[in-house]
Amino acid sequence: MKIKVKEMNYNQVLALPVEKHIRPRRPGILSRTLLKLLSLPELWATHFTWEKAGMERLDRGQPCLVLMNHSSFIDLKIAASILYPRPFNIVCTSDGFVGKRRLMRWLGCIPTRKFITDLTLVKDMHYALTELHSCVLLFPEASYSFDGTATPLPDSMGKCIKALGVPVVMLRTYGAFARDPLYNSLQRRRVKVSARMEYLLSPEDIARRTPEEINGLLAGQFGFDNFRWQQQNLVRVSEPFRADYLNRVLYKCPHCLAESGMCGRGSRLSCENCGKTYELTEYGYLRGVDMASEEERFTHVPDWYRWERECVRQELLEGSYHLQTPVDICMLVDSKCIYRVGSGVLEHSAEGFHLTGCEGQLDYRQKPSASYSLYADYYWYELGDMICIGDHRALYYCFPREGQDVAAKTRLAAEELYRMRKRPDHGGVGKTP
Repeated sequence: MKIKVKEMNYNQVLALPVEKHIRPRRPGILSRTLLKLLSLPELWATHFTWEKAGMERLDRGQPCLVLMNHSSFIDLKIAASILYPRPFNIVCTSDGFVGKRRLMRWLGCIPTRKFITDLTLVKDMHYALTELHSCVLLFPEASYSFDGTATPLPDSMGKCIKALGVPVVMLRTYGAFARDPLYNSLQRRRVKVSARMEYLLSPEDIARRTPEEINGLLAGQFGFDNFRWQQQNLVRVSEPFRADYLNRVLYKCPHCLAESGMCGRGSRLSCENCGKTYELTEYGYLRGVDMASEEERFTHVPDWYRWERECVRQELLEGSYHLQTPVDICMLVDSKCIYRVGSGVLEHSAEGFHLTGCEGQLDYRQKPSASYSLYADYYWYELGDMICIGDHRALYYCFPREGQDVAAKTRLAAEELYRMRKRPDHGGVGKTP
């Protein structure tokens, strides 16, 4: 999938008029049917099956909030099939509207900017539920998982659910990550996919619980590990490219500690600095190649990624963390296209992000407390690996130019900085914004 890109001067982009906000549209039966039919070929290819639990508690015409884990693009096709013929509006990232705003609105999509506090989104969701009598599909994680485990949920979810006051349904997928993990550059595997839809909270349940209690419940629902699921269910991924680009996630060698030189190719992940090599087995385990079992540092991808998080956290506590990388810069200010505005330098430290460039015209700073996570993606719209920062006026899509695997580490650092600044019990670092 590609996106419309246009070359334009930075100041010209800033001078473009702000698009007028338009309320959500209830998707008609034609758009719902079309979405379902277009989803069928891929679902058939994965031998898709699903089950439901407690759904008899939801009346046929009763609007609800559907929460879904986010593993790959097939998630939307699963929802379109399972929820049919119920009308439902889809909360999606604003760049999904680029070049196809009318189509997205016809399908019932509600645009939002990832990891940015968006009160307009809550109003739009409330409008869809109460005025349009439509369900709302929301991916609380906001981004695809890097390592197959859940990405952080916003602290505001509990308050949002209480404000909406409608039944909450959980839609959870199995096999979607194993079939098409983000790091693997759109190379799909032959894996069966299934789903479970469960009635989670009634309006009465919501009224009795505090926002913190609701957040705790959601944390449990989103506490998954796709690699562990693959191992426990003996799901075989035999494709020879299963470790291609795994270095995007496992960027740091646990033996020599180098952060450049990891290479994922075929079924193996190797360090070009010290020569240590791991194989990603057909059942999702890491196995050291030509090394004794006691030499193996990790046998599980999420454990390696968790160790990288702890390394980043330690750098932040010691004050040694610092990213500085040349980037190509694109901007999003409307739904007409993505604007390529030039090049610059992206810095990230305990003080937050600092993006400069466009021949001195661009100088943007973002504090660590601005976002609980980071919009980072691999092979974004086939343009390249990307880190996105910004605010309600403009989003800046930064594409590292040196081929470094910085997306995962930068996301980890952004998440840890937010926790350190916003949650005293998580530890502190640097100055308070």
